[in-house]
Amino acid sequence: MITLRTTGLAFVALSAALTGPALADGSLKDPYAPAERKLEWSFNIGATTDYMFRGISQNDRDPALQGGVDISYGVFYAGIFTSMIDFGGAPPADVELDFYAGIKPEWMGVSFDLGVIYYTYPGANDSGAELNFVEFKAGASVTPVDKLTLGGTVYYSPEYTLETGEVWTFEGTAAYELRQIMMFTPTISATLGYQVGKDDDFVALGDDDYLYWNVGLSLAVEKLTLDFRYWDTDIDKVGLCAAKNLCDERFVFSAKFTY
Repeated sequence: MITLRTTGLAFVALSAALTGPALADGSLKDPYAPAERKLEWSFNIGATTDYMFRGISQNDRDPALQGGVDISYGVFYAGIFTSMIDFGGAPPADVELDFYAGIKPEWMGVSFDLGVIYYTYPGANDSGAELNFVEFKAGASVTPVDKLTLGGTVYYSPEYTLETGEVWTFEGTAAYELRQIMMFTPTISATLGYQVGKDDDFVALGDDDYLYWNVGLSLAVEKLTLDFRYWDTDIDKVGLCAAKNLCDERFVFSAKFTY
């Protein structure tokens, strides 16, 4: 299944994101929720050489502009994310607009993330099979030693994009913050994910499950985060993955300002 979006039952290991989580692991839907009950908000704008979602290019391997707004109150958070996309022929879509909300409680040194994400594609010609879909997530992360963060998240969609049925995704993350170099705070991070669905032609990939992973370096300085990342999957070269090389290995550079 060639994704426009992919979610699957999975096993996972290690992934990205402490400094600039949106850049590190490919998801911009991970705001910070402060412990105190205080209303806070932020907005961000960025650009990437290729918008990657679970190992698959969402913008036909071209650069994309992105942005979002996040609000939080205690453990509660909500936000909006948008990006340029290009799904090509079937069905054509130019914009992704996502809405998300959830809670981030802490218990005995474990930080939890329980939330929901609604992916939408305004103006898409998807009368045959709808692109819009809902995904639920449950995640947890720990810091076993100073500067090291390990996490895991399960995503579930009862009706995935293009109406391909149930899809599960398991994702594991790891991030380690290094010593400051000049003005930059570097963080190395990695992600390993596994997605599975019931449709044998899952997202035109020609199979109902696949692995994806990334590893990279983020450099943070004040409100700016620069991210250099390598992506890959184990998807066979079939369907759109063969025709457009949307699932192949690649290096991606991203930059994001957060205000």
